[in-house]
Amino acid sequence: MARPTLPRIRRGRTRGTSGDLAERVEPRISELSANGLTWVHVDQPGPLEAALLADRFGFHELDVEDVLSKRQRPKVDEYESYLFIVLHFPFYDKSVQRLNAAELDVFIGADFLITLPNAELLPVTYLFSRCAKDAELREELFSKGSGYLLYHVLDDLFDYCFPILDKIGNKLDAIEPEIFEGRSDEVVRDISDAKQEIIAYRKIIKPERATLRVLERYTQRFLLAEPELEFYFDDIVDAAERIWDLLDNYKEVIEGLESTNESIISHRQQYRLQILTVVSVILLPLTLLASIFGMNVQFPGFGTREAFWVLLGIIVGVGGLLLGVFRWRRWL
Repeated sequence: MARPTLPRIRRGRTRGTSGDLAERVEPRISELSANGLTWVHVDQPGPLEAALLADRFGFHELDVEDVLSKRQRPKVDEYESYLFIVLHFPFYDKSVQRLNAAELDVFIGADFLITLPNAELLPVTYLFSRCAKDAELREELFSKGSGYLLYHVLDDLFDYCFPILDKIGNKLDAIEPEIFEGRSDEVVRDISDAKQEIIAYRKIIKPERATLRVLERYTQRFLLAEPELEFYFDDIVDAAERIWDLLDNYKEVIEGLESTNESIISHRQQYRLQILTVVSVILLPLTLLASIFGMNVQFPGFGTREAFWVLLGIIVGVGGLLLGVFRWRRWL
């Protein structure tokens, strides 16, 4: 049994001039070893780290290009001595204040596991830190093969997905009462934000489901020959399906809330238009009467006070009659 070693972390120094990108001159590679298994973890790997790992483990140059590229689709590439895996996981991007996708590139072989996220994924960082500090945990996770260690990395990542879903669910629960409290106009932004998060989440999980089923088959050769280990990656597939089911449910809920909110706003607008229409209809005959008797034409009582009061009485009577008709027809 190999003696476990503490992580070797090499912090990179940078150099550069104003206005130029800083060039890393030393790699930032964290490494743990136990029971003949090595776990290498690099947050946001650059060309230097990718080149060093490729030279050390003999990775294909196309895989190195995929690691350094901005965005790759989820996939599993199988080679004779290792697998190259690309998966996506949600994380909150503070720079744009939005839910975004973080890419996790993984190399797995018989005696090594390499995790290369392009943005910090806290579950992976925490698990690596715990393994560095807790010898018993390190012995347990490193004792059943690289596939078993990969399962725990992915399991923690998918467990981290559910609290994000819970936050979305809490937003949806808060939106519904606001709609019926007369805040429909203000709720439009909340609905748009929640809808954007659901759409972004679905874009991350949808292409990953098929990749996880493929991964379940390919990783069997990196698990020790213990019957119960064969079912571990099936649990990962189930977690992805549960997430997808919740997202489907949230999608239906947000669409229903959006439709309800739009109906309430439309109803209020129609009521306002109805009031304006009634006022216009009432004023129209009154304006007509005033226009007729306001013409410079001689009529009985022209120029007398009595004619003024008679005309005013007719206008008030017609207005009251029209108002009564509208109330009787329940148009008001």
